[in-house]
Amino acid sequence: MEKQQLPLSEVQSRPKPAPRSRKAALCLLPLAAAAYFCGPALINSVVPASIGDHGVQISKDFCAQPEPLLPSNDGDSKLEKAYNYISSSAFRNATIKRLSGAVKVKSESFDDLGAIGDDKRWDVFYDFHKYLEDTFPLIYKHLKVEKVNTHGLLYTWEGSDANLKPTLLMAHQDTVPVPAETIPSWTHPPWSGEYDGTHIWGRGASDCKNQLIAVLETLETLLEAEWRPRRSVVASFGFDEECSGRQGAGKLSEFLHERYGDDGLAVAVDEGSGFEEAWGTLFAKPGTGEKGYTDVHITVRMPGGHSSIPSDHTSIGVVSELITLIEREQYATRLTEDNPYYTQLHCGAEHSPEFPKTLKKLLAKRVSGQQQHNTCKRKPDYLALEAAKQGPGIKYLMQTSQAVDVIRGGVKVNALPERVTVTVNHRINIGETPQVAWDRLAGLAEHVAKKHNLSLHAFDGEESPSSISLSASPTTLQVAPVTPADGKPFEIIAGTTRALYGKEVVVAPGIMTGNTDTRYYWNLTKHIFRFGPGYDPTDGAGLGAIHTVNEKVSVLNHINAVKWFTLFVRNMDEVDL
Repeated sequence: MEKQQLPLSEVQSRPKPAPRSRKAALCLLPLAAAAYFCGPALINSVVPASIGDHGVQISKDFCAQPEPLLPSNDGDSKLEKAYNYISSSAFRNATIKRLSGAVKVKSESFDDLGAIGDDKRWDVFYDFHKYLEDTFPLIYKHLKVEKVNTHGLLYTWEGSDANLKPTLLMAHQDTVPVPAETIPSWTHPPWSGEYDGTHIWGRGASDCKNQLIAVLETLETLLEAEWRPRRSVVASFGFDEECSGRQGAGKLSEFLHERYGDDGLAVAVDEGSGFEEAWGTLFAKPGTGEKGYTDVHITVRMPGGHSSIPSDHTSIGVVSELITLIEREQYATRLTEDNPYYTQLHCGAEHSPEFPKTLKKLLAKRVSGQQQHNTCKRKPDYLALEAAKQGPGIKYLMQTSQAVDVIRGGVKVNALPERVTVTVNHRINIGETPQVAWDRLAGLAEHVAKKHNLSLHAFDGEESPSSISLSASPTTLQVAPVTPADGKPFEIIAGTTRALYGKEVVVAPGIMTGNTDTRYYWNLTKHIFRFGPGYDPTDGAGLGAIHTVNEKVSVLNHINAVKWFTLFVRNMDEVDL
């Protein structure tokens, strides 16, 4: 999960080139200032002490909960027996062995991987494929198994009704690397697949070999029960999600698009958010949206020389000044009505006994039109600001984030640095675009360039001596289209979840601050869900320490994921979409 990367040309045009010199750039100063001051507004406001009218009511239509949805057995004892088997100790022992075995097979992906076939680090996936083939014999006997771009895996279970769009289940085979220096910090070795009586430990245990194995266990279980789908079921597993997704999901989505065309799938379910206790209520939060993404590279070039005779400001000093300006102010916290978290707040207001009164009043004002989402971005969004007080994990659901992640410059003491580069990462808020970040950084860079008599190259693809240059990474990604929460697919997701976990669970649309392989599937379906459907009420592991030491997953969580996928596939099979 994470690392959103997509070729810029596939999602948007490049930034409009800025003037090639500082003098020409000055012509855009009024526009840059407008973008800076009315675009990414400053967070320097607080919610008024008095909210006003307390009698406004919130409509109950925002978060209606569907009834629990169970598929019909039609007297099929084999299906009933197969589902009950998932709860048995025999299945528990078998699933521990399968998931543990998957974790033991290293399948790391790296940012600097070369071409498939040339870089031998790709070859780990041959071992993983062999493991899957040995572990799921019925799938490999009865389903169509295709390999796309060598290591991408595509499983197709053809349905009896070709008029029904397929159900797509997704996961990725790769994991983030394990830095050697962190291995002593692991409670159990990262490739051990150790089972301690409650959890399975190791890299990939919760991101996301658990979801991949759960999908395959679902298909194997239904095959063993001799179930036959009306609606085709497709499983698509990329192999480089952690370092771009281009070779895996990127190629798999192209392959699927050739087969099924635009909007050719009924629904897609990939890894994503799961369950959370909030305001005294258990929420399931299938992700219906993802923030956008852009990295901006800033290069400062200044004359070198011996540091015994330095200029007043070195390139490192100048770039530090620019970083200070960047970090001095954050982007505005703003909650638009199409942000899934807006609906989450309504769900909390309607269903949670401990939902904060101030938030409820502000939400009612927004609904009544008394406190609209403001188009002038210098004006604070009081609802968003109040919601953000819950912590940074909530704040950044409603705010474009910025982080200076990488800086390179200087090669030796006594040698003035001639070229310094900085990379600033942004996750773009719903309702904004990467252009907002580009415009803001261009305005700040122009200020610094003018002060130090440097030329400015803002997104024009050029670089020159004594200059500041800005460029956007090709990994730039627009904000994902938001999946409708009032459609039949969401109703099936929610009904399946409430059938498995109980009616006390409130299902609300979620939003991902990171990105998944679904970024390549936008043209294949309007109904994309990023959801980890496994849940263990006794487990406090949260996301299971993904991307860090001691990654693990609860076995009960994993078994419940298998149950959920089994119910979901069959529920999807019984509706016409």
